[in-house]
Formats: sequence, structure tokens, C-alpha cells
Amino acid sequence: MKIDIIGDIHGCFDEFYRLTCKLGYQWDNGLPAHPEQRKLGFVGDLTDRGPQSLKVVEVVWQLVVNHNDAYYVPGNHCDKLYRFFKGNNVKIVHGLETTAAEYERLSPSEKQGISSKFRELYEKAPLYQVLDDGKLIIAHAGIRQDLIGKVNSKVKTFVLYGDITGQTNPDGTPVRRDWAKNYQGDALIVYGHTPVKQARIVNNTYNIDTGAVFGGELTCLRYPEKTLFSVPSTMPCLPEKFRDIN
Repeated sequence: MKIDIIGDIHGCFDEFYRLTCKLGYQWDNGLPAHPEQRKLGFVGDLTDRGPQSLKVVEVVWQLVVNHNDAYYVPGNHCDKLYRFFKGNNVKIVHGLETTAAEYERLSPSEKQGISSKFRELYEKAPLYQVLDDGKLIIAHAGIRQDLIGKVNSKVKTFVLYGDITGQTNPDGTPVRRDWAKNYQGDALIVYGHTPVKQARIVNNTYNIDTGAVFGGELTCLRYPEKTLFSVPSTMPCLPEKFRDIN
């Protein structure tokens, strides 16, 4: 299995395009395709905060659903956008306002199209991907070893939000335990969710959310080679958004 796993895109389509080109993908037919039949993987949080969330959704839907040629797991922002598109009462904050603004500029038929595509993408996605005979796991916020193989509400909360304590930080974000420090499993776990200045490698886990939407980088882990590739962001730098984890 040859897979290129991309961190949280958050609507940064230009960075996504440049990163795939750097990885050798060609966009001749409007979608990234690799001459060596490599496939893309996505750790979730495709949308929100960045300038082209719906364009990212369209490409990922085409790859994952229409062509069955990529792997995707939902993130917490994906979960909230899904509920928004279903018409649920969700607060339009924490980045959703940028995606909602893009959506409101569309015609009614375009709204129906992108909404149905994203809902299909979300509904068909597993909570986490177990690939390469269990050697590789993609989960948005990671997954503890004892939860691998399980699918329930506790697992969903963990893979979307991390190992939350129920407490909140001063900025309103949930306090999260550092599950990766205690991970001892054989499977390589690739995740995002927590923006770090450079990819964090701990105990056979890789956090590849390097804060593209906060002015950092968009990062890919190439598997099975375990090599990292990044492109710089064009977004304004917001250093306070990055988490300093040792």
C-alpha cells in the first residue's frame, strides 16, 4: 500500500494543490492523480477558516466517493458541517462562519449539490481507517490502543476531539490528555486536530496538523516510507494557535 496522508486542510486549497504537486501528483483531469498509483489519505477537517472550503470538499468527494481512489476520516469540523448541512441548530462560530459564507453565495442548485456531496462523504466514512492489514490507522484526533477495533459513542468522541477531560482552557477549547505519550501499539497512527509547529513523532504516532490555516505549513506523511513533505501556508501567521507539546 502506497498512501500519502495529508493533515488538516481547513479550506486551504492552494496549499493542498501545491503539496500534491510536490508529491508528484498531476491535475490533468481536474483531480490529483499519481503516475505510480499512490493514493491520498485525509485526516479530516477539510473545511472552515480557510478561503476555499467547498472546493476542497468537491475534490475530496470526487476522489473518495466518485472514484474510490482515496481515504478519508471525519474531523470535528466535518462533524459540525454535516450537522449544519442537515439543518441542525449549530453555532456558526470557530471557523464554520467562513464555510457558511461560501455556501450562502451559491445558487439553490449549487447549495443542494455541495450539501448532498458532503453528507454522502461523511456518511460513508468510517470513524477511523484501519489500513495495510492493521499496520496503519488514520484517525482525526488519534485513538487509544484499547479503542482500536471498537465503534461506539466513546470512540467517536475520542477520534473527533481527542482524549478530552471535560474541562476547558481559558480560550474555551477542551483540555486534552496527551494520549500519544502512552501509546504502545504496533500500528502506526497518523492524526491531526492539534496544530503543532512541526510534525510530532511519538511512540509510533504522527501528528501532521502543522497549522496550514494558521500560517504554518500543510504536511503529508508518505507511507510506508514514513517521510514527511510540507509546503508553507499563504495564510496570516497566528502563533498563539499552535500547541507547544514536548
